[in-house]
Amino acid sequence: MRSWLNFMDSSGDEWLDVAGKRVPLLLVRNARARRYVLRLRPDGTARVTVPRGGSAAEARRFAGRNLSWLEAQLRRPPVARPIPQEWRLGSEVLFRGDLVRLEAETNGCSAIRLGAEKIAAPNLDADLRPVIERHFRRLAERELPLRVMEYAALHQLTVRRVTVRSQRTRWGSCSRRGTISLNWRLIQTPAFVRDYIVLHELMHLREMNHSLRFWRQVESVCPDYLQAERWLKQHSALLRA
Repeated sequence: MRSWLNFMDSSGDEWLDVAGKRVPLLLVRNARARRYVLRLRPDGTARVTVPRGGSAAEARRFAGRNLSWLEAQLRRPPVARPIPQEWRLGSEVLFRGDLVRLEAETNGCSAIRLGAEKIAAPNLDADLRPVIERHFRRLAERELPLRVMEYAALHQLTVRRVTVRSQRTRWGSCSRRGTISLNWRLIQTPAFVRDYIVLHELMHLREMNHSLRFWRQVESVCPDYLQAERWLKQHSALLRA
């Protein structure tokens, strides 16, 4: 069997070494699954479904036995997916880096299921996009400031204020006064991309520019930032959607 490396970084995220490239590893339990299944998500994360009675340890070994398949998938050019103007039942929406199908709640109430999320919706036959986007923004307003403060404490940086906005041209910004603004659409990106944007803006508290010294600071706290940059480039249409 080929040698491979599975490890965990300071944030608790797991990674695989695939031909010298760090690939995020996500283990997801599914009580209805009968076997281990490996998929490469659109965000570049290797996702392993763990069946009922399965173990995380065996899921990691299963991923390790399929590195050749992962390597071949990584070589394939990304497929651009059009973003629909309207979101209706059955539409697939990008959420935390995954394409998740919008489904009606089955208990008779007027609500949508988005993965594990349940969202109230007064009219299931209408365009659901405004309802979903409001939900995304509430999640972002709750989660993103906490993530900023966690990383600020870790890297001994002082943040005066964190705001969540709806920028159309950028994912985040940092002011000289220590205010960090983040785009609520980061809730649609995978965790490693969200964290990269947070760290990118925090490093501006050390270097308020995009000089070589700034990028060295970014690389020191986020060694795989180029992978996140590629994801953002491939999904830049999110900002204009």
